[in-house]
Amino acid sequence: MKGNEYEGMTLLSEKVAQLMEWTSRRSVIRMNGDKFRRFVKAPPRNYSMIIMFTALQPHRQCGVCRQADEEFQALANSWRYSSAFTNKVFFALVDFDEGSDVFQMLNMNSAPTFLHFPAKGRPRRADTYELQVRGFGAEQLARWVADRTDVMIRVIRPPNYAGPLLLGLLLAVIGGLAYLRRHNLEFLFSKNVWAFSALCFALIMTSGQMWNHIRGPPYAHKNPSTGQISYIHGSSQAQFVAETHMCYAAVTLGMVLLCEAATSPLDIGKRRIMCVAGIGLVMLFFSWLLSIFRAKYHGYPYRSVTP
Repeated sequence: MKGNEYEGMTLLSEKVAQLMEWTSRRSVIRMNGDKFRRFVKAPPRNYSMIIMFTALQPHRQCGVCRQADEEFQALANSWRYSSAFTNKVFFALVDFDEGSDVFQMLNMNSAPTFLHFPAKGRPRRADTYELQVRGFGAEQLARWVADRTDVMIRVIRPPNYAGPLLLGLLLAVIGGLAYLRRHNLEFLFSKNVWAFSALCFALIMTSGQMWNHIRGPPYAHKNPSTGQISYIHGSSQAQFVAETHMCYAAVTLGMVLLCEAATSPLDIGKRRIMCVAGIGLVMLFFSWLLSIFRAKYHGYPYRSVTP
């Protein structure tokens, strides 16, 4: 019995030493089927494994997988370079094209998926991360990891200087134009210019285009297995570019038609047509917009305007 215990302790120390070596090179350990069976499934193990199952190869066309991978990398890097770093928790990744046998072993047919494999016992229901409810942000993942492992991770993101640089460039361009036209600045007092600028700013902020700029999602998503194209993302943590064009552009067009119907010098018949078309666009696409919100965000309160 003592010999078996000694062999088990030796094997465990070898596994931990190997994981620590891999983690020293890369915060997220890439695993195939053999590594998964040896370091995750096979005993002994006194460490927890947080594993993301994903499909990152370009031919899979999984834009959400890339976004989730960025957040997962940020979480793993924050833990790796934390002063509280220990060998209690390791982060790993299993790509479908590198470990399809692991997906089959776990009866997994979707990606990305996050699972926690505890140090003792089998994973429970709570060890599967609720991606559709919580989203895949690094901060949300850190709270889930703390709940499952009692390891607190403070997410530290690298500084992003793109925003200040773009703002500085925009201010420089505006200042240059104002200097070149310093003898003809009547446009600064134009109500139409300020109204158009305010409308563009409001549309950019409310339509999700700023979110798209930060996340960089695709225009739409094509399922590699079925070939079906999805224009609406199923999670509240992402938005395809097509959603903005189809929903907000149509609502804006309806509002423009209503305004033109009220102020246009056209005859009454054409103005009525414009008014009916504007009302129809606003009612149809705004209701559809609320339906999308309800589908993405569970618990959305307004039910009477959704199908």
